[in-house]
Amino acid sequence: MKSRTYYDVLGVSRDATLEEITTAKNALAKVYHPDANIQKDIDTTAFMQEILEAYTVLSDPAKREAYNHEVFGEAKRVFKTFTVGPEDGETEEKAASFVTYWNAASRLNETLDQSLRLMERESHKKRLPLRILNRIVKEKASREDTYRNRQITQLSMQAIRYITILKMADIPMEYWQPDAMNWMLVRWGQKQSTDYRILFARYDSYIEKNKSSSEKMKLRSQNRQFHHNLKRLLSYAFEA
Repeated sequence: MKSRTYYDVLGVSRDATLEEITTAKNALAKVYHPDANIQKDIDTTAFMQEILEAYTVLSDPAKREAYNHEVFGEAKRVFKTFTVGPEDGETEEKAASFVTYWNAASRLNETLDQSLRLMERESHKKRLPLRILNRIVKEKASREDTYRNRQITQLSMQAIRYITILKMADIPMEYWQPDAMNWMLVRWGQKQSTDYRILFARYDSYIEKNKSSSEKMKLRSQNRQFHHNLKRLLSYAFEA
């Protein structure tokens, strides 16, 4: 068996669905595409080629079956349509890769951005003068408020799922933002056998050595704002 398979390249299990494979490919492509790293003086061309090669094979059922037969000696394998967790006897460490946690953080940030837009619309409406509000049909406004609150509540529940994944992986909250997770994904991809927890200290060291005082202050401010916004979103889940 090859020591590094296409499944390892994409950071997915051998039972991964096409959706999971595509999601992993897209996540990795955002970080490893050469255009995204040209300003960082990092050549990720080889990584990107490897990612696309793995996706080309695993996204095609016939090619995937032939690949599994060649690499694992499998005549045929029935793939799952969903994933509920690690297989019996399989540890959580083996069941997921850092790509899984990168995806969780990315989805969390997307969910937070979407909820902030909805909450801003709600806040703006509350600031409208009473004379303007009186012109709005109350029944329609009430329905819109209910629908918007329901949307935000649903987003808060989604956020909790992503937060649970990150907390179970022992990833501190200060690393959940895109800049930190992208930086660590690139380094983890260069040597996937590395325990990703080591990357926290390496990222801190990178920031300390390469960022100016004003940039560090900006990062701290962004972290505080992120925590505040996340707490605001989660309040909707607790009220539900």
